[in-house]
Amino acid sequence: MLVAEVAAFGGPDALALAERPDPVAGPGQVVVRVRAATVNPTDIGVRDGSVVRRRPDVRPPVVPGWDLAGEVVEVGEGVEGLEPGRRVVGMLYWPAHRGAIGAYSELVALDADLVVPTPEALDDPTAATIPLNALTADQALRIIDPAPGTTLLVTGASGAVGAFGAQFAVQRGLRVIAQAGRDDEDFVASLGVEEVLPRDADLTALDEVDNVFDAVPLGPVAATRMARGGTAVFTRGIEGEPPEGSRYEVVLVKPDRAALQRAVADVADGLLVTRVAQVLPLAEAARAHELAEAGGTRGKIVLAP
Repeated sequence: MLVAEVAAFGGPDALALAERPDPVAGPGQVVVRVRAATVNPTDIGVRDGSVVRRRPDVRPPVVPGWDLAGEVVEVGEGVEGLEPGRRVVGMLYWPAHRGAIGAYSELVALDADLVVPTPEALDDPTAATIPLNALTADQALRIIDPAPGTTLLVTGASGAVGAFGAQFAVQRGLRVIAQAGRDDEDFVASLGVEEVLPRDADLTALDEVDNVFDAVPLGPVAATRMARGGTAVFTRGIEGEPPEGSRYEVVLVKPDRAALQRAVADVADGLLVTRVAQVLPLAEAARAHELAEAGGTRGKIVLAP
C-alpha cells in the first residue's frame, strides 16, 4: 500500500509517498480502506517536528493523520457488528502509535472500537472532518461543565474545533459569544450563537463571560474577561496562572466511541454542520499542508487515498 510519510522533519515537501506492507487485522481490529483523511493542525506539528516537544519518542519515518473515513476490508477475531464493505468513520489515536501508522494511508488497521458506521447521508470527506475536531470540542465542554444559560466565549469559531464547540454549547442551552475568522461572520452566525465577534475584536473589552473555550488558541488573553470561578479550556499548553478561584485547563483528546457516534449522527441529520474546503489525492499531501498552513480556507483540507 501507499502512505504519505515524513522521512525527515521539515516543510511540506517533507511529505512523500512510500510503499509499506498491507496491514492485517489483529484480534479486535478492522482494516479500513481509507477514502478520506483530514489534514489537521496536529499533522503539521508531526511533519515539521514540533511534535517532539510534546513527545520526544517520535522519530521519523512517521505517517501523519488521525481522522479517517472509508470502508472495512478485513475484520479481526472477536469483532462484531462490522463486516467487510461497511462504511465507517473513526479516529486513529495517533499518540498510541507515534507515527508507525497514520491516516495518510491507503489502508489502516485499528481497533474496531475506534470507528463507527457512516450514515448513508454522509460522504466520506465530510465524515472524516468529524472525529478529532468534534471529540476535542465535546471534551472541552465536559471539562468546563457549564450550567445552562451561562455565557461561553468561543474563539476560532470558524475553525472545525471552534465551530463544533459553539454548536455543542448552543445545544447545551448556553449563551455563546463566538469569534469568527476573517470575513466568516455569516457562517459563525449560522451556528445559532448569540453574538458574533470579528477576528480583530478586542477581547479585553468584552462584557464579563462565565467561561471560555479558546479553540485558536490565543492563550490567557482570551480569558481576560472571564468571571471569577470560571474555567478556560485551551487546545494547546499555555503559560501563566489563572486568577484566583478560576481554572485554566488544556483539552487532550481521547477516543470516545459513544460521543463520536452521536456527533456523526447529528451531522448526518443536519443538527451539526462541518465544512470541507478541498479534497486532494494522497500524492498531493505536501500541497494539502501548504494550503492548511496558509490559512483562509473555509473548512478542512481532506486527502483522498
